[in-house]
Amino acid sequence: MAQVPSVPFQTPTNLFRFGEQSIWSTAFLNSGTVASTSTRIFATANGQVGQGFAVALSIAETNLKEGGKTPAGVAYDVFGVASEIVAASAGTDSAAPLTTLSVPANTNALVTDSLNIQHNAVLSWDFTQTIIDICPVTLAGAGGGLFGALATTQNNVAVGHMSNGNGNIWMYRKHPVALPGNSAFGILIRFGSRAAALSTGVSLRVTLLGFYKNIIEIG
Repeated sequence: MAQVPSVPFQTPTNLFRFGEQSIWSTAFLNSGTVASTSTRIFATANGQVGQGFAVALSIAETNLKEGGKTPAGVAYDVFGVASEIVAASAGTDSAAPLTTLSVPANTNALVTDSLNIQHNAVLSWDFTQTIIDICPVTLAGAGGGLFGALATTQNNVAVGHMSNGNGNIWMYRKHPVALPGNSAFGILIRFGSRAAALSTGVSLRVTLLGFYKNIIEIG
């Protein structure tokens, strides 16, 4: 029978809290040329304007409370990276009328935009002075391939939806990426020179899956 651990005589001054949490950030890619461009995400906090958005980012676009770095006192280990491509209701982000991010990819142009991003965009860690490539977007998906169903009505109206699951998410199988507390970081969305122009505005949301540890001061 195992011994009951002894009770310490002194009150601890801090405790550690462990858990799993995802962190996400979104870029708005305007319609038009994207070849040889680079967009930095995880740089803009919730409630602020940036990353291609003309209107402040909401919780659907990011859950960062402070852009560009991990919170002080919290260490975060990233074991997975996922991405999601969604067409916008306009070529650029605007407040009046508000540009929405919920357009089904049910036309050839919108499906082509998704494939264009999957095959020509690359995700890279940006640690201020060091850039480390992660993978092409096609390997950092949301679970599944470019799939769905499309049909044309008798009035020649396209119905249905094609989504960019992109296959499995990118996993760090052995060595998670460590983000110490208060450390600066970001992710770059970089396009190759052969990327085609986008037919409309597109959002690309990147989600980091990981473990966190923070210190709770109690004395």
